[in-house]
Amino acid sequence: MYNVPMKDYLLNHAKENNVSFHMPGHKGSKIFRENGYGEYLASLVDMDVTEIPGADNLFQPEGIIRKTMDRYVNLYDSKESYLLINGSSAGIIASMMASAEEGKAIVMARNCHKSVFNGLSLGKIRPIYAYPEMVEGYGIAGEVKADEIARLLDENEDAQAVILPSPNYYGICSDIEKIAKECHKRGRILIVDQAHGAHLKMFSKFGVKGLPRSAEEQGADLVIDSIHKTLASFTQSALLNLCSNRVSKTHLEDMLQKIESTSPSYILMTALDMNADLLEKKGKELLTRWMDNIEYFYGEAEKIENLKVLRPDNLDFTKINLDMGMDGLKLEKILMDEGIYPELVTGDILMCMTGIGNTREDFDRLLDVLRKVSASYQRRERVTTSFSDRLDMAKVPKDRTWVDIDKAVGKVCAQSIIPYPPGIPIACPGEVLTEEVLSYVKALRLKGENVMGVDGNLRVCTGK
Repeated sequence: MYNVPMKDYLLNHAKENNVSFHMPGHKGSKIFRENGYGEYLASLVDMDVTEIPGADNLFQPEGIIRKTMDRYVNLYDSKESYLLINGSSAGIIASMMASAEEGKAIVMARNCHKSVFNGLSLGKIRPIYAYPEMVEGYGIAGEVKADEIARLLDENEDAQAVILPSPNYYGICSDIEKIAKECHKRGRILIVDQAHGAHLKMFSKFGVKGLPRSAEEQGADLVIDSIHKTLASFTQSALLNLCSNRVSKTHLEDMLQKIESTSPSYILMTALDMNADLLEKKGKELLTRWMDNIEYFYGEAEKIENLKVLRPDNLDFTKINLDMGMDGLKLEKILMDEGIYPELVTGDILMCMTGIGNTREDFDRLLDVLRKVSASYQRRERVTTSFSDRLDMAKVPKDRTWVDIDKAVGKVCAQSIIPYPPGIPIACPGEVLTEEVLSYVKALRLKGENVMGVDGNLRVCTGK
């Protein structure tokens, strides 16, 4: 009778006994029902309202929205906390446009999320790339060094701000305190895309030790947190924390109004309020449970033959990076066949993103499958499939055309090519396309993976 494929897919998925090691961090309804929010879940559609009397206004908060913002000010010890209902992307773009004037530059990590590249375009800002260190032997991006930031700021007087991800998608954090000092002594603004680390401040806040300090604690001026990724709010709900007086509050709010929807979702804003309430009431208990489960997993994983778990320095180890010495896509398929859904595959590395809603049972199910895999497969030499080489730069082309991927070597990229996840461009406009990059993205597309910027006919957009 009904033809609603999306509904059918989601209902079928919800009925299965799946384990989520991907975002969002709540991992399903259990954490809400166990903590007294069942009525909220049962009334979602009836709560989908607009700015009726008493519902306050996101862009002039004086009532219930203001109260939620104040809760986050207290949780993150910020000067102001803005609710984001267009995801962290909205906060990133608004922060960039509030920190750098049109025609000026921003020093940015080359492994930034695609929203940062969108911010460059919308703000008409020039990028200056800071290249992260690479994790030896794996070809994945590591930390961005403070001396690299200092060098680039000294060489580029028109760079008005710095933006980088910390933790990055794999959980590797940069030394934000050192970077902040280099920025501030030169009069520049530091923006930290902490989309993958909204929980870091909460672990510190509630005295659960072991993880790196948050950007809020290390001197960043603007910090963007995807609450939904690891904590207990709904997908697309996030937070922008203003942490210093170096950024004009009025200007920042003006940029937010330009980026965010004029019809904000009260369901998403209420999810943020519910997450704050949960943290205030049970933060210590929930974060302690999470840490205990993580430490339990790592302890058991050490006993599994053929399994290596990445533990580089300064790691947010709530991201579990697994290396079984086999193709990560193959391991992902094995896990999904057992009802376990990971977050990301890069070459041999499979990353499981844990969250506040994961239970001991989730970790045990993952360990059981890894033990079975270990008993059935022999490790092979590691295969690295991401790239550390810097692409040559040319002028961003104005005249563009779509070219067969096999004929694009040496041409200038005109539209970002972005494997998704992780959403980090492998080639940006103005970079000269290499055979290595094009062969890699072609292989991904042929495997059925999502790669933005490569169309269904295996063409890429280049300068004419």
